[in-house]
Amino acid sequence: MQLLLNQPVGRLHVRRATPASIEVADRVLSASFLLAPDALVDDWHRGQLTALDAAAATPILALSPALVLLATGPRQVFPPTAFAAAFLTRGIGIEVMDTLAAARTYNVLAAEDRRVVAAFWFPDHAPAAGR
Repeated sequence: MQLLLNQPVGRLHVRRATPASIEVADRVLSASFLLAPDALVDDWHRGQLTALDAAAATPILALSPALVLLATGPRQVFPPTAFAAAFLTRGIGIEVMDTLAAARTYNVLAAEDRRVVAAFWFPDHAPAAGR
């Protein structure tokens, strides 16, 4: 699914999304990563969604989000309470959605100059070409 034809100047955005990969700038990513309007963090979380905890939230918090989007693959899967609590106790919102919905929502919020961080989770496997 093509999401955006024009690249916003000075802002990272999702160019294309499938349930198995996300294209940001000239890179196709199929391993879990973090995306903020001004940063892309590779290799965010290797492992199951059920293993997300407060420690997995640390690199997200380092990006100073006002809102976190957790992309959980082809369907919405809620993370463990400890992971969500790491944001909620700091007054940071967290929304959990499937990957395609998270990609669309991220682009809208980033275009509005919101301080959003998308945490794209993919099952642990070898990185795609272009990584």
